[in-house]
Amino acid sequence: MDFNDILQHRRTIRRFAQKPVADNDLRSLIEAARLASSAANRQPLRYIVVRTPELVAQLLPLTAWAARVAPRRTPCLGESAPTAFLAVTAPSDAHPEWTQADAGAAIQSIEFAAVNCGLGCCWIGALQRDKIAEVLQLPPGRKLLYLIAVGYPAETPCHEDAPSPDQIGYYLDDHDRLHVPKLTVDQLATWK
Repeated sequence: MDFNDILQHRRTIRRFAQKPVADNDLRSLIEAARLASSAANRQPLRYIVVRTPELVAQLLPLTAWAARVAPRRTPCLGESAPTAFLAVTAPSDAHPEWTQADAGAAIQSIEFAAVNCGLGCCWIGALQRDKIAEVLQLPPGRKLLYLIAVGYPAETPCHEDAPSPDQIGYYLDDHDRLHVPKLTVDQLATWK
């Protein structure tokens, strides 16, 4: 797939087909993350690949999904939930700004790799970190940064140009399709 196609097709997915993701595809996502930029090449991030239905079921209620379109885009276990999660972790004492930048670069790479594999994902920051750390038995000295929900898309969200900077709220149309207004280049950039 051409990179511009990947850019155009990468959308956050909140409804998933109930089909397990192959380990090789999950490995491809971690491969993409490991090749992402890392401040001073410190590479502090580690990943926990959650693919057993029991663990996915334990994590799902510890996450929050798209408040603007809840509950219609809140995944339901056994119906529309992801079939895997990637937990992104870092050392507890890691430099916070660098670690967040590293996580952003790695997760963006994961999202692009997911599209290339025919997968969809949702980067989740609204979660109960302490409870998830317990479920995942995070070792001492590590902290949970984010979860990435992974699975086969069961929806096709679309993006469109935002009419103005104050009209960027995503929404569901009358056909239950998610629309995501994005600011245009001219709205984003100042040229000098």
